[in-house]
Amino acid sequence: MAKVTIDRLSKQFGSSVAVADFSLEIEDGELVAFLGPSGCGKTTTLRMIAGFIEPTAGTIHIGDEDVTRMPVHKRNTGMVFQRYALFPHMTVSENVMFGLEMHKIPVAERDKRVREALDMVRMTQYRDRYPRQLSGGQQQRVAIARALVIQPRVFLLDEPLSNLDAKLRLDVREEIRALQRDLGLTTIFVTHDQEEALAIADRMAIMYDGKVQQIGTPDALYERPDNIFVADFLGKMNFFDGSVREPGRFTTASSQQIVVPAAGAATRRIGVRPERVRLEGEPQGPNALAGVVDSAVYLGSILDVRIKLDTGESVSSQLSNASGHLRAYAPGTRVHACFQPEDCVVFSE
Repeated sequence: MAKVTIDRLSKQFGSSVAVADFSLEIEDGELVAFLGPSGCGKTTTLRMIAGFIEPTAGTIHIGDEDVTRMPVHKRNTGMVFQRYALFPHMTVSENVMFGLEMHKIPVAERDKRVREALDMVRMTQYRDRYPRQLSGGQQQRVAIARALVIQPRVFLLDEPLSNLDAKLRLDVREEIRALQRDLGLTTIFVTHDQEEALAIADRMAIMYDGKVQQIGTPDALYERPDNIFVADFLGKMNFFDGSVREPGRFTTASSQQIVVPAAGAATRRIGVRPERVRLEGEPQGPNALAGVVDSAVYLGSILDVRIKLDTGESVSSQLSNASGHLRAYAPGTRVHACFQPEDCVVFSE
């Protein structure tokens, strides 16, 4: 286990800035997810930590050791790649043992470590099979075992679930989290999947255009986003543009009045999460926006209802699925979209 300290890390490819001024401290045994759209710099940052890419500026410390210019094989990090990178001509046990050979672990210890690693990922019975004889989920487990067998100080995962189907992603995700907790491994998990990051991370670093937008716990980032990008990228958000003309009241561009105690003179946009929007037949509470149901999409556990407001704006409401909800919110149904003032998030951008 080791603390990871990233200080003002940057990477430039020619005139293109891939990562700019990235700083973060990851505590012993903590799992931090780097989350963002494709091309935002999250994988480049991970590869700089692993040693595959040399930074243009900044430093990386693992524990008390400066590893910024240290070769990959001396950093003692275990990495799981998006495409697994298993050797097709090697058996499962040979694939897992390969890292031990590269680290010059004594022969007498190798078999013991391989057995332990395969036991951890429940792949012992497949030790003599080749990658082509395994499912995608089994191959992923072998890749995890190969990364863990060297007993790394830091565990790095680069989009490790992107090649798995939806059900298998959930299963392997839970297995990775359980392993990480059991072993107390300091872990960095790169993903573009919001649900994945929310479910697995102790903290998240949301990135866009090479820059960190916000760092925090999943609930803090979801409930209190610092800017419009974070609010829009992490989950769904209803936005209203406008201004504050009197204290505690936000006036939208269509002259709709919304009570928002936190709004100040600099507020230019507010947002409210769809799951905080209730649909009522009659106005209830300080914020009750009149309109008609435009569409209702059945998503199993939830119903996603879109309302066309009388002012011309649209609002989404996500309701817990219940018998009759789909019929109750047929297109054209008259409703009021109601939400509490404290459910609003304000932005000055």
